[in-house]
Amino acid sequence: MNIMYRSTRSTQGSITASQAIIKGLADDGGLFVPEQLPKLSVKPNELVGLPYQEVAYLVMKEFLTDFTEAELRDCIEKAYDQKFDTDQIAPLVKKGDYYFLELFHGATIAFKDMALSILPHLLTTSLKKNQVDKEIVILTATSGDTGKAALAGFADVKGTSIIVFYPKGGVSMIQEKQMLTQKGDNTTVIGVKGNFDDCQTGVKKLFSDVALKEELAKAGYQFSSANSINIGRLVPQIAYYAYAYAQMLSQNQIKADEEINVVVPTGNFGNILAAFYAKQMGIPIRKLICASNENKVLYDFFQTGAYDRRREFILTSSPSMDILISSNLERLIYLLTGSDSTKNAALMEQLKVDGIYHIDDSMKQIMKDFVGMFAEEKEVFESIHNLFEETGYMIDTHTAVAVAALKKYKQETKDETKSVVISTASPFKFARSVTEAIDSNYKNMDDFALLDELSGLAKVKKPQAIEEIINAPIRHQKVCEVNEMEQVVKETLKL
Repeated sequence: MNIMYRSTRSTQGSITASQAIIKGLADDGGLFVPEQLPKLSVKPNELVGLPYQEVAYLVMKEFLTDFTEAELRDCIEKAYDQKFDTDQIAPLVKKGDYYFLELFHGATIAFKDMALSILPHLLTTSLKKNQVDKEIVILTATSGDTGKAALAGFADVKGTSIIVFYPKGGVSMIQEKQMLTQKGDNTTVIGVKGNFDDCQTGVKKLFSDVALKEELAKAGYQFSSANSINIGRLVPQIAYYAYAYAQMLSQNQIKADEEINVVVPTGNFGNILAAFYAKQMGIPIRKLICASNENKVLYDFFQTGAYDRRREFILTSSPSMDILISSNLERLIYLLTGSDSTKNAALMEQLKVDGIYHIDDSMKQIMKDFVGMFAEEKEVFESIHNLFEETGYMIDTHTAVAVAALKKYKQETKDETKSVVISTASPFKFARSVTEAIDSNYKNMDDFALLDELSGLAKVKKPQAIEEIINAPIRHQKVCEVNEMEQVVKETLKL
């Protein structure tokens, strides 16, 4: 089956996967989606015992159909290599009553490594396939983790440059230092005096600016994205749900064809959308539990059918989820409308102008696979504390949101389906919050001293990603207002 891609907001013609990867975002502001969702070519139980790289190939080949087998396997081999500190790439561990899929074993100790390790290879392969001679400018907004993972992936990649915007004061100390110390002559990091939604909206505005696009083209540049709005970021994420299911089978935690639930700490909706795609491919997933922090716009949406961003933006201990406009939700909304791009575009315009849109009852029926849950800060800290006391296992704040959400879900529904919690970051990335959750006496300790303390408590070595930044010099110091983002991009590219 040859899978083509079209914009969620347009009835215009379709393009290939490689063309969609190059563009990142459609010219009309929409997101690229496959015209149909493919099925796996093997049964889920046939994935048991396969290495992560092979599972990734079996998943991704169904979506990236204009890539040859050699091209795709080359991208996968280069991405999932020794930069991960475990051969499994994404190990599944059982601690207490919980199953954790650990997605933080890459170079930047967060789940974004899983998809951003391969995106540069998919992009450079796509450029060759389409004979693009312009320099690709990766323009991305980050709520903390995407930025560093994208910077690490694209640093000094020939034919590319990368500009990352992040909310100044809205990410953890470790997240910020990881970005600000990033090497690479083609990397630029800019703090924005605003929140993540300001950064993301600003980036989308730049993508849809026709005059800027023409100015870039004349100078030999073309924008693309490393956010999960890029289909080349989203498709690799589908693989780890297939891999998680295979591990549940191989560890004899479930029987063949037995359904599991997945619990995903959710901000921009890309990770849980990948789980939804995995379910459509044939992975036996029963419920997709969408776990939100106190910025519970998605929880309210699943409860009411109204997506309403008109609310206070709350800074929490899980900053990668501090989001009020979940971009990837548009891909689900498009499916809920029956792939009606006109109806979808109207809803997105309502969100932009009025700050709210509603879906009708028929669309709600299609959402039955999803369950929205949320956790307050107190519950997040209790989850970290209690799990550590009971098992000695440490989780970060985002994973703790998922644990708290799962606990609530089970209490409310009595659903005993085995559930895999997606563990999205190393506790070292949020050492202050994690150590304070375990013992409030750590509150006055220096940030870097906390890293040593956490290492001792968890009885594990500090990750290499942490060791590298402790004494690394700050290389990026630029800060701008929201309305200065376009000017900063022009200055960076010397336009």
